[in-house]
This record gives sequence, C-alpha cells and structure tokens, in this order.
Amino acid sequence: MTEKHLLIVAHAPSDNTRRLVEAVLEGARHPEVSGVNVSWKPPLEAQPDDVLKADAIILGTTENLGYMSGALKDFFDRCYYPVLEQKQGLPCALYIRAGLDGTGTRRAVQSIVTGLRWEWVQEPVVFKGDWQEDFVAQAQELGLTMAAGLEAGIF
Repeated sequence: MTEKHLLIVAHAPSDNTRRLVEAVLEGARHPEVSGVNVSWKPPLEAQPDDVLKADAIILGTTENLGYMSGALKDFFDRCYYPVLEQKQGLPCALYIRAGLDGTGTRRAVQSIVTGLRWEWVQEPVVFKGDWQEDFVAQAQELGLTMAAGLEAGIF
C-alpha cells in the first residue's frame, strides 16, 4: 500500500490559531492511523506542487472582514490554475476561526473549492466567537477524521 499525503494549508497568525493548526496535526497524526503522511504549510508558503502531491487537503483560515484571510486567498490565486485539471475530486475540509459567524468566509472558500471541483468530506467547522478550549478537541477530531478516512480509502 502506498502512503497517502494529507496537506494542511492553514493561516495561523495568533497563538490561538496556531493551537488550532497543532490540534489538527495532532489528530491527523493519531497513533492508530498509519500510512498517512501529514504536512502543514502556511498559505503563503504552499505551492501548486504541494497540492499536486496531496491525496486530501484541510484548509484553515481566520475570518477577516467577513472574508477568508488574504494569505489563503493568495494561495488560491497562485494554485488555482496549476492544479485545476489534475486535482478535481480532491477530498477537502475547512475550518474557520471566526470572530463573527464565518458566513462570508465560508461562502468565499466554498465558491473557490466548487470551481476547483474538490469534494467536501464534511461540513466546514466554524470556531465562532470568543476562544473556547473545546475548539482544540474539535480541531483534533477534524484532523483525525480526515486522516482516518484517507487511510481507510473512504476518500
């Protein structure tokens, strides 16, 4: 069996958003999941080749003025056409750290992902309002779910 690659492209400009990325990584690297290589790239560092090597992707962003982070938008701007034809059907998931409700951010990311023809494996996770410690467990669950599903061949 060949190893699968789970790519996490997540913007983490604060201590709490960094905790979310670390929690997703921890969940995805759960000891009971094998055969899945997990890597995190900040959006400004992620390249089309990273996406082309991925078997699944988790996107993470802050809600900035009711939109995705500029860093994630930059990632999409640079990677959209180079991956469009080759990565249709790429399993993906999204989490949003939202001070408000995340609606505009969600809509914007979903619009781009629809254009890429990537496949949602679950509804986006929106961490709304003031920081809650439960966000960490939810982020771990997202990472674990994606890695385990990839390992099992569900997506």
